[in-house]
Amino acid sequence: MRSEVIVVLDAEHEYRVDTKDLASLSSDEGRQWLDQQFISMDCEPLRASGKVLLADKLVVVARAARTPNLFEDEAWRQRYALAAQAVLVKPLIRVDVPAMSISY
Repeated sequence: MRSEVIVVLDAEHEYRVDTKDLASLSSDEGRQWLDQQFISMDCEPLRASGKVLLADKLVVVARAARTPNLFEDEAWRQRYALAAQAVLVKPLIRVDVPAMSISY
């Protein structure tokens, strides 16, 4: 079974992480890591209501990680991918930052 997270930052920067051979994270570990990144990068909620969905959090963390480009750091990139799979519980995830969307 295919197990991959793809992150598109812009037309020239697309990152693919094959997570098949990586140690997975629990749902709680994925949420905690994602929450820490969201807070440490001073991310803002996408919705005017202030409600932050996990999918939204993945997109805004990826957007914030562009400068400096944390996706160039293999360990950070793998952790992001594992957290994405842990919180969304999907084997194939595509995070499209320019479109501000996630697809499975």
